[in-house]
Amino acid sequence: MADARDAHDILQAAARIAADHLGGLLERPVWQPVPEPLRAALAGQALPERGLDQELLLSTLERDVLAYPMGNGHPAFFGWVNAAPHPAGIAGALLAAAMNPSSAGGDHGDVYLERAAVRWIAELIGFPHEPGAGLLTSGASMATIVAVGAARRRALAAAGWDVRERGLAGAPRLVAYGSEEVHSCVRKAIELLGIGSANLHAVPVDADGHLEIAALRRAIAADRAEGAVPFLVAGSAGTVSTGAVDALDELADVCADEGLWFHVDGAYGGLGVLDPAIAYRYAGMERADSVALDPHKWLQVPAGVGCVLVRDRVQLRETFSYVPAYLRDDAAGELGWFSEYGIEQTRPPRSLPVWAAIAARGREGVAADITACTSTARLLGEMVERDPDFELAAPVETSITAFRYAPADLTPRQADELTRAAAAAVQASGRAFVTDSVFRGRPVLRACLINPAAGAEDVGILLDAVREAVTARRREY
Repeated sequence: MADARDAHDILQAAARIAADHLGGLLERPVWQPVPEPLRAALAGQALPERGLDQELLLSTLERDVLAYPMGNGHPAFFGWVNAAPHPAGIAGALLAAAMNPSSAGGDHGDVYLERAAVRWIAELIGFPHEPGAGLLTSGASMATIVAVGAARRRALAAAGWDVRERGLAGAPRLVAYGSEEVHSCVRKAIELLGIGSANLHAVPVDADGHLEIAALRRAIAADRAEGAVPFLVAGSAGTVSTGAVDALDELADVCADEGLWFHVDGAYGGLGVLDPAIAYRYAGMERADSVALDPHKWLQVPAGVGCVLVRDRVQLRETFSYVPAYLRDDAAGELGWFSEYGIEQTRPPRSLPVWAAIAARGREGVAADITACTSTARLLGEMVERDPDFELAAPVETSITAFRYAPADLTPRQADELTRAAAAAVQASGRAFVTDSVFRGRPVLRACLINPAAGAEDVGILLDAVREAVTARRREY
């Protein structure tokens, strides 16, 4: 067991290594592959019989792991939705690990700080909040499972079926709805909760990637006519491929008319409401029954923290509460334990990095960072539109710019092939990092900007890197 001096030394040294890593990001390639011998060595290393010396332990991590990051700390990283962690969030995560309670409940600081952190997130996006109506999760995937689970229980209870007691065998057939662009975590939740992916109806999108409201109404009517029970609509506050925001107010109207649970997937894009230039797109999000968000995305919290917000805390507690005798706590108060509102029993202390990442900036600072990202994404979109080698795949609505390499002298098939090949080539160059996706049946390059440090120079490097990456392949045509 390490004594206090050993703990002090290793944590001090680890903090120095972390600071040096962050300080040296611009001096290294955005990304580089892990050499094959190192891959094998890392994955296949033997369990040591005796503990490693602290200096050797840290030097191994610094040399063999930190030297080969995903790249998401660099301002020229535009892949997926992986944040550059805020230094205050990193500090909060370290302190949370030092504290290391189970935050299922109990009387310790993290429990009360989580109440504040959840409320702060609700306030940031303008969602109504009552104490207990939300919790931090491992990510938006778990947040979505929690929300869909509550929607399922409510719908079946209204039909006279107690799903917690009786399960799903013989229950009415539930149907959920989301657009063709809805995040995969919605489908996973539907599958894991026993509803089945065949009962998640993919509603068509318009040319810009928004769920078509008229098509949704037709689908609901058709399912009711067949005897099914429509129960949930998932709207997107920032789709994965293009960042499109569905017409949330109109979706809220549909759900109110039809008696359906309205869920908003704001995992990536919900915080875009803080940019005054695009806040209007989010009208109706405050009317949702539930919202899933990821502080570890646009809030720059270290990975492993999602959040679910609900309009009515009773829905969560009636879905998940079970307090065995060994956990009864008369001091828990009216709200009880967090473990009564979700799936996890042992819960890590997630509130410290969330609280720190928000507190270090305040509302104004968070909004400024969000606005910096959306502004740079729009700038990239303008650069794409001015450049004859590229074309926008969809309007830039949040901080994702979806575009193609499409010079006039190439056929659409050739342009698609080069666009599809460009992402891996750009990554390998080490100059920038971008990923690809498919939108309306065609490949796109998808630049996601959630690092406020990214600016005009970085997006210019990205376009140059794409152009250079496809030069060799063009000779084939």
